[in-house]
Amino acid sequence: MVMAGQPLPDLLAELGLRPGSVVVERNGVALIPSELTGIRLADGDTLEIVRAVAGG
Repeated sequence: MVMAGQPLPDLLAELGLRPGSVVVERNGVALIPSELTGIRLADGDTLEIVRAVAGG
């Protein structure tokens, strides 16, 4: 469950994701990796999390 004020990196950890392995969009704005540590979630935030997958 996401709670207001929760740091974004904590949510990613709960989901089993490393910040360097995903691209996160918050409220329609893509975040660069260095921004993730300073983000705290707010009520109504919309997140899109995309994990890069390599293979062939």
